[in-house]
Formats: sequence, C-alpha cells, structure tokens
Amino acid sequence: MGYYWQAVRGHWGVVAAARPVEDWLSDAQTDARLRERLRLAQAIRTFASRELGLPDNASYRRYADLRRSAVVWNVVAAPSDSLLPYQWCFAVVGCVTYRGYFSESEARAEAARLSEQGYETDVHPVPAYSTLGWTNWLGGDPLLNTFMGQSDADLARLIFHELTHQWIYVADDTVFNESLATVVERIGVQRWLVANATPQARDADQALGARRAAFRQLSRATRSDLAEAYARGPGQSPTTRAAEKAAAMARFRSAYQALRTNWGLTSGTQTQLDLWVARANNASFAAQGAYDDAVPALERLFESQSSDLRRFYDAVTVLAGLTRIERAKRLKELNGG
Repeated sequence: MGYYWQAVRGHWGVVAAARPVEDWLSDAQTDARLRERLRLAQAIRTFASRELGLPDNASYRRYADLRRSAVVWNVVAAPSDSLLPYQWCFAVVGCVTYRGYFSESEARAEAARLSEQGYETDVHPVPAYSTLGWTNWLGGDPLLNTFMGQSDADLARLIFHELTHQWIYVADDTVFNESLATVVERIGVQRWLVANATPQARDADQALGARRAAFRQLSRATRSDLAEAYARGPGQSPTTRAAEKAAAMARFRSAYQALRTNWGLTSGTQTQLDLWVARANNASFAAQGAYDDAVPALERLFESQSSDLRRFYDAVTVLAGLTRIERAKRLKELNGG
C-alpha cells in the first residue's frame, strides 16, 4: 500500500501544479523561451490527432513546472545470468518490467533491496509517463518542464509516444506496448519533420537518427551475445558463464568507443549515452529491449499495410486482441522467424 500511496500522492502533485497552456501564454511573467516551446507543443499536439489519428483529448494541453529534472525514477532489475526482466504486477495495468517512484531516494532503496537478493539493477530518470487516458477527467497528462527543453523533433517523439499508450495498451506485455509506441513516434516524427521543419533541421535529425540506429544495432548484438552466453544451461560452469559475460560487455564497450570516434566525440566530452554505457548491465539491457525488441516486426507490419497508418492501426488492433503467446508468434513471423 505504501507504493500505491506514493504514486497517488506524486501524481496528484503533478496534476495540482498544471495550468492550462492558455494561462501560461497569457501570463506576462511567462518566459519568452517557454512561451515559444508551449506554442510548439500545442502545434505538435494538434498534428498528433489530425495527422496521426492519435487520441484527441485533454492530455498535453496543460503545463506544469515541477522544479526538478525528472518526473519519476524507474527501477529495473534482472538476474545476473539472464536478460529476463524482473516484473512488478499491479491492478488494472497488469505486470510491467519497471517500477516508477516520484522520489529518487525511494527508487534507489527499492533497487538496493533487489540488489541484496542478487539482481542487477538500474535506476534512471524519466521525463514523462502515461496514465493511459484514465485521468483525462482531471486534465489529462500535462506537458512538463522535464522534457520541454528537448529538441523540436524529440519533443514531438515524446508526445507521439505517450499518446500511443493512450490509444492502445495491452496488459502484461511491456515489449509490445513500448515497441509499438516507438514505431508510431518514428513514423510520426518523419511526417512532422516533412510538414514543419526546415531542410537543415531534417538533416540534423537524420544525422542524429543515424547515430541512434548504430547504437541500437550495437545494443541488439550485445543482447544477443549475452543471451547466447546465458542459454548454455546447467552444463556450463558459473565461472565460464561469467567470463563469457565479461567478454561480451568488453566487446560492447570497445565497439561503443569506436562509434564515439566515428561521431567525432572527444574524450573530454561526456554524454548521457556515455553514462548509460558505463553502468550498463543485464537490467539496463533488458529495459532497452522492451523499447526495441518488437520494433523491427512492427515496422514490417507497417510496410505490409502500404505504409498506411489507418490500415496499420487496424492490424495492430488485431494483434492486441491475441493472447500474449499468439501475439509473440505473429511478431516472430513478421520478423522473418
């Protein structure tokens, strides 16, 4: 009950801090930069519903300054010899592979508890979360200071991603939910950039996208290496398994350094991705997999529907109606087996 209470208390604090965007725009004390970002966010919000068919509701029409860098901190965990994530189960939403806290200290306390049980853990700040449309009667999910400073394209990605969760959410299937939201955000941003961005902005986002794609490819390869090492079964000694794991992680970090060099990053420049790589473990790879593992299959499904969003949404709705096992089988078929 303590966890539920902190969630209710924390979300109520977010709701209470939010005011309609129109109020912020009409307030003479609103910073000019914030005013500009709010107008952009409203244009993105309109695009999401009119052009992408995402829910047209109260969400992202209010803004709150939480005066902190993250809205929640998520805890993820996995065994030391597996990429199968630890799951927490809740009423209504089912089981998920993360647990969010409005207090960083409480999140780290939960991670410490799991570490004592032998799990590898990761705690990471989260700029936004979705209430799946259930709180639209309270004003919906607001825009937050925790993500308004992102690039124009990344702000659009986030809004498209979170609204996708409001359109469709399948209990007990984090990979499907997050991968679907990732696919819709990518489709949406491509269309938004074509309609709204300058050629220079599109080129810049394309260059950043190429970096992200290269890192995703490296991460997929590492998850495959680790899964292979962990799948050898009881015939493999713990020492050998640990050595193979260490070798896979060493290859990952070495390959990442090569990517950094290709990107022109100097040793004196530290990015958020550098920090992620430095602390990467089974938990962080498992969490990343939730946003990535079903993406190729869902992108192929989109292409099979002649890249028509409405037809794609209909096909996704069919997928969502399957059992988890049936859905996994269909996604595997889409991904070429």
